[in-house]
Amino acid sequence: MGETRVDLLHLLEDLRDAYPGALEETIITEIVANSLDSGARHIRFMPDAAQMSLTVVDDGAGMQRKDLIRYHDLATSAKQRGQGIGFAGVGIKLSLLICEEVITETRRQAQHIATRWFLAGRHKAPWKWMPPLGLVGDRGTAVKLQLQNGLSPLLDAGFIEATLRRCYRPLLDPAFDEVLREQYPEGIVFVVNGSPLEKEPCREGAVARLAVCLARKRKPSVRGYLTRAETPLAEEAQGIAISTFGKVIKQGWDWLGLTPSTPDRIGGLIEVPDLAAALTLNKGDFVRTGARGALFLAYRKTIQEAVARQLAEWGDTREPTDVAKRRSIRPLERDLEQVLGELSEEFPLLISLVERKAGGQKTLPIGPRGEQGEGQAFVTASVSTQTDRSGDAPVEPPLPQESEGQPSQGPEPFSASPALPGGMPAPGKSRRSRPMRYGLELRFESRPDDPELGRLIESSVVINQGHPTYRRAVASRSEGYHIALCVALAVARLAAEPKESHTFVTTFMTRWGEALEGPRPRAARRR
Repeated sequence: MGETRVDLLHLLEDLRDAYPGALEETIITEIVANSLDSGARHIRFMPDAAQMSLTVVDDGAGMQRKDLIRYHDLATSAKQRGQGIGFAGVGIKLSLLICEEVITETRRQAQHIATRWFLAGRHKAPWKWMPPLGLVGDRGTAVKLQLQNGLSPLLDAGFIEATLRRCYRPLLDPAFDEVLREQYPEGIVFVVNGSPLEKEPCREGAVARLAVCLARKRKPSVRGYLTRAETPLAEEAQGIAISTFGKVIKQGWDWLGLTPSTPDRIGGLIEVPDLAAALTLNKGDFVRTGARGALFLAYRKTIQEAVARQLAEWGDTREPTDVAKRRSIRPLERDLEQVLGELSEEFPLLISLVERKAGGQKTLPIGPRGEQGEGQAFVTASVSTQTDRSGDAPVEPPLPQESEGQPSQGPEPFSASPALPGGMPAPGKSRRSRPMRYGLELRFESRPDDPELGRLIESSVVINQGHPTYRRAVASRSEGYHIALCVALAVARLAAEPKESHTFVTTFMTRWGEALEGPRPRAARRR
């Protein structure tokens, strides 16, 4: 019999490249994630430039001997997805790439043990037991990274603090203390070089608090706030950030699919604990397919409508002319969707742009099968907002109240309730349902300084109206051809390897031209 071998160094390098941030930032966030999942309340960072080491100590539950053994195995974890942040069992292993050795000490009840671990070639990462160094108190886990480079950012207390404030913003914002109390009853304290990090409330102009209830629950499933400043915000504060269990996953406007008229002056932070079940391996995005993908899309749609309503109240929405343009290009969108549907047989990666039910609608379940009714918990969301201009933490808005045997009488839902299986309406006010549509969407933005004709964001192709080529296409009445070419160029990066992108664009434009002749037999499309 043969044996499957793993090029461990190559695998770790590939995992490193899969994470969105710098390697040092990833290591910090993964260590914190493991500490939070263990029930830690205090997490201490002790960089030592003289010794070229970083020591992180928490007061969590610690590990038993069998758990510490599994800790050294790649992609092995006792945690379940959705019950915490660190579920993949790969993050801390990345530290082997930049460390001479990794010492892990843990204490749980009577067991006080430690190991020494290092990378010894492309295929081996041996570890062995060693006497504990006394880094842990009554309980908890300590990780000591002996770094290879004395100039590593992990030795800089400023870098560590900036990373914690950026990646774990909700844990350092007093506005989310109540929101995260269920996950962290006693709160979380970060200590860097003996100094606790102070919590900083949002002080950026007008603040509007969001509280969204799903499936007619009294307790909000989505909480957060939006801010609107008189002057442009710092680049890292622009757009909406979404977090789960206190860790920021996405930041900006692209993931939400909304763009206000002054995007550089509006920011916000929204916490959705349930989305932990839809996290990707690198915790830098959310799964977009299957049941977990449906969960994310349902919450994304709900947050979109909540944010859009607040932007409308602030008078910061796009010009109404965009609505007219959307209606005028809908026939073109349908033609392009048909072409993508046909090409998805040859280019399977396109399925994420065209996977939908007949008519372009999807029924989005929330939660595991069997939780409610016949396994489907449909979205019925109510949003409450309250604006505070004092600069202090946002004021908690009143939430819908329930009485026994009577549904909540809170704010009017801003998304209608789809019908339950069997034709029964979901709980909520009687209101005509507008089905949520997923698939290709065309959007327009003016970016005169951007050389790109268009770009693919999520399932939307954003056409650059500020490009000279677009203006020339409008003047010559060839806007449809220009948009089709933009879609082909933008989608090519998703559908095909760089060396095959020309073939994809040619095939796409050919199919789009043939679409004018009407639908072809399925056999012909396959040929």
